[in-house]
Amino acid sequence: MLDLYNATKIYPGGTTGVLDITLRVKKGEFVFIVGPSGAGKTTLVKLIIREEVPTRGQIYFNGRNISRLRPGDVALLRRKIGIVFQDFRLLPQKTAYENVALALEVMGVSRREIRRRVPEALARVGLAEKLHAFPHQLSGGEQQRVGVARAIVKQPLLILADEPTGNLDPETSRQLMELLADLNTEGTTVVVATHARDIVDAMRRRVVELDRGRLVRDEEEGGYTAGCSPLPITACARQ
Repeated sequence: MLDLYNATKIYPGGTTGVLDITLRVKKGEFVFIVGPSGAGKTTLVKLIIREEVPTRGQIYFNGRNISRLRPGDVALLRRKIGIVFQDFRLLPQKTAYENVALALEVMGVSRREIRRRVPEALARVGLAEKLHAFPHQLSGGEQQRVGVARAIVKQPLLILADEPTGNLDPETSRQLMELLADLNTEGTTVVVATHARDIVDAMRRRVVELDRGRLVRDEEEGGYTAGCSPLPITACARQ
């Protein structure tokens, strides 16, 4: 599904984003990417969606070398990846329905298909009755659910979430992660970059840890901090 070979990103001025990352995410996996601020999590996300190009190394998605994509093919790549952002990125002048529909409109999906798929996606995230609500009429958790609906309406192979709970309260964060876990159970590959230690420790999924741009840990069913046990949250989870 996703293969990185010695992926490296050095920004102008010499700042290292990520350094020699070799990583494989298989179809149907749920993977957390963790690490402190500046560890390289966001850079890694940007490389996967081709918002950044690696300085060296190769990145393959679904068997295709995305490091070498022509600019016109980047949009085709992103059709297969559903992206969930920390800051929601909803258009304030558009309703929940219209925000989700936009993801299909740019793909050239027919209006008939949009009318079918958008309500289904919003219902899937528990917003069947909020189709015509504007972002300012929704709570933060509801806005993030619209963001998830926008990601899944494309029927992506991969959902990539960058700090999706960063602006949410603990209970809403838990509900959001349960939703992503359900989508994963249905077969969608999920990769989540996060600082949320309690969520990572509770879910016990594969954990990939970055530190100063390097991959320092890759642990099946791990916690945020190596050696932590499942919930209730232990002292190590709060370090």
